[in-house]
Amino acid sequence: MAGDVVPFELGRMILGAAPPLFLAEILLRVVVIYLFTLLLLRWIGGRSVAQMSIVEFLLVVALGSAVGDGMFYPDVPLLHALLVVFVVVCLSKGLDHLTLRFRRAKRALDGEPVQVVREGALVVAGLKARDMGPPELAAFLRLQGVRNLAEVRAAYLEPMGQLSVFCHKGAVAEHGLRIEPPPEILPLRPARPDAPICCAYCGRLAPQPAPRCSACGRYDWVEAEASPGAG
Repeated sequence: MAGDVVPFELGRMILGAAPPLFLAEILLRVVVIYLFTLLLLRWIGGRSVAQMSIVEFLLVVALGSAVGDGMFYPDVPLLHALLVVFVVVCLSKGLDHLTLRFRRAKRALDGEPVQVVREGALVVAGLKARDMGPPELAAFLRLQGVRNLAEVRAAYLEPMGQLSVFCHKGAVAEHGLRIEPPPEILPLRPARPDAPICCAYCGRLAPQPAPRCSACGRYDWVEAEASPGAG
């Protein structure tokens, strides 16, 4: 391949060997691939590209590919690469304009905040909506300084992947599901007949005996430990 390339050949560098109608095909390819990738990123969820919106993340990926191919491959004409970059930027700007003007478009592209903790217990439906498990959420909460679910009044997983946590300012529930130290380091205490209990999965408190959690449907009960802010 290297022997067939004539260095600094302007016709190959700018137009390439493809017919002019191929520029229209490039336009179609960019639109189709961009929208397909956007749907895939929207499907996997915003938390995978934390700190960036899906549109911004896709813009970075698309521009990186378009610019890289135009720089390194001699059979990719500059005009083709520039057209790809131009179309990608126009698509991104157009989607930004849509999200600013239409709430439905913003909800479809960026998603909405999802509540994952309510009054010291996990919101199971919210976790399922974002494909997140309790251990992952507990790690996010520990990063916010939370030691026990009883401290948390509400927590929301934002569209860009951040976790917003609102703790009780005054008195908090006396007992709840401990998340610090992590149960992988210090196992949770087994449920005892003379101690308050909570669901080991979602943290919901329950009176004894409690054969099944009314929130998540599980049967795994542990001792509800005292919250550091109680009392």
